Amino acid sequence: MALQLSFAEASATGPRAENQDALRSVTPAPALAASKGFLFAIADGVSQCADGGLAARSTLQALALDYYATPQTWSVAQALDRLLLAQNRWLQANGGGQPLLTTVSAVVMRGRRFTLAHVGDCRVYRWHAERLQRISEDHVWEQPGMQHVLKRALGLDQHLVLDFLDGELREGESFVLLSDGVWSTLGDTAIAAILRDQPDLHSAAQTLVNAAHLAGSQDNASALLVRVDAVGEANIGDALIHLQQWPLPPPLKPGQSFEGWQVLDVVAQSQQSLLYRVFDGQGQTWLLKTLPTRSADDSYAGQALLSEEWFLKRVAGRHFPEVHACQQRQHLYYVMREYSGTTLAQLGHFPLAQWRDIAERLLRAVGLLHRRQILHRDIKPENLHMGDDGELRLLDFGLAYCPGLSEDAPSTLPGTPSYIAPEAFRGDPPDVQQDLYAVGVTLYFLLTGHFPYGEIEAFQRPRFGTPVSASRYRPDLPEWLAQSLERGVAADPQQRFETAEEWLLVLEQGERRSLSVRPRPLLEREPLKVWRTMALVALFGNLVLLILLFHH
Repeated sequence: MALQLSFAEASATGPRAENQDALRSVTPAPALAASKGFLFAIADGVSQCADGGLAARSTLQALALDYYATPQTWSVAQALDRLLLAQNRWLQANGGGQPLLTTVSAVVMRGRRFTLAHVGDCRVYRWHAERLQRISEDHVWEQPGMQHVLKRALGLDQHLVLDFLDGELREGESFVLLSDGVWSTLGDTAIAAILRDQPDLHSAAQTLVNAAHLAGSQDNASALLVRVDAVGEANIGDALIHLQQWPLPPPLKPGQSFEGWQVLDVVAQSQQSLLYRVFDGQGQTWLLKTLPTRSADDSYAGQALLSEEWFLKRVAGRHFPEVHACQQRQHLYYVMREYSGTTLAQLGHFPLAQWRDIAERLLRAVGLLHRRQILHRDIKPENLHMGDDGELRLLDFGLAYCPGLSEDAPSTLPGTPSYIAPEAFRGDPPDVQQDLYAVGVTLYFLLTGHFPYGEIEAFQRPRFGTPVSASRYRPDLPEWLAQSLERGVAADPQQRFETAEEWLLVLEQGERRSLSVRPRPLLEREPLKVWRTMALVALFGNLVLLILLFHH
């Protein structure tokens, strides 16, 4: 079931000449609501400044428009933080020498969770089981007589500090957003009494505003109430399968026409997927991916297929397969471009110059994924395709993961064992470091034909010690390059590169850049040579002593 909400708002100018409060509620189309959520916000412009009303209205306008334009894979907090920081700069630059200040409290509800971004002295409460809980802090000075003087607000300082809160939604609860013209006059006890007496949201919002002015509030008064009627799905796959409840295609035969596609043949069939080669109306070749008939009632497999398409559409670019829009689709499948060429697993090992070119291109692709907050989780030579057009493409997004949008069962260990990071075997949640480890093992294997810790079989619980240096298998490898690979496959994630871009910089700058890792001692890298040398030195010393004794 999708997240279902009810909401109401009310605002009144009161004795002031102008209403400098602003309210905003945004309920997007279902597909966008599944990835970005519903946005509710309140702002209170500071009247002693240039134009508090403009500051409040422009801030909520920017939030409402720009939040839904940020990448759908960004976390809610990341998107709100970047937008409000940009708005803070805009307010500082457009006051005409006078400060443009406003408070803002924004709540985004998505799936089963909410995220609050807050600065200033509007308040946000949760009302559940007749209990009122404040979840925002008033950013005002606590000294007597200064309780209404803001110490943090949008436009006040160059370095904006926002409060963020993330939590789980509860069915039947309400979020109550109030300007200080309401809460400072009524107090929590009166607010709770009104919410208890007025179960209808519209009546409650209007009563809160009216009661504030009747009680003597000299400020604008605004209230925005949002009730959670039903919580949503746990992840984007759940949401997509709910929004698009399509049946599987029937078994397709060569020469058959299906929803505008001409079927050529079956490319591959496995327990998890079924892949057809098809032509479009212009004779271009595509691959139609669906599920085998046995998966018709497997909702998890359907979620995974739609999630794979969803992720691919959000990383469009030269390093990834193109996905077709499929306007006529009425069945559960998606279509991606077919590229002539072969996987890196089929090409074998590479000369050093070609390997470095592949490494740099792979790191650019993975860096782009990570900037979109997407983790691939199955990087390996079999999923890297070198096209006849010269492009390197990262394939198979069936295990892709986006924090906040994806959900894993704790017992699952996705990927191919030899490429899975040590911390994943320990049960750590997916993160960037695990993808970068897989990149390291992939590059190591493409260069040497071996694995840094040996091949790991399925269901094996491996132990990770010190990786074998790649220079053991490739004597032509420069020391700095061997060190970079060693860092890439380090068992401790703290010892790896932090980002794909950091690793890429090391490769691009080569020997001009000293790596920020301590080279392993010679004894550790070449123990046999060290002990042989020490034995020869000892033998030579003994001979010298014998000669000296003989002469005496």
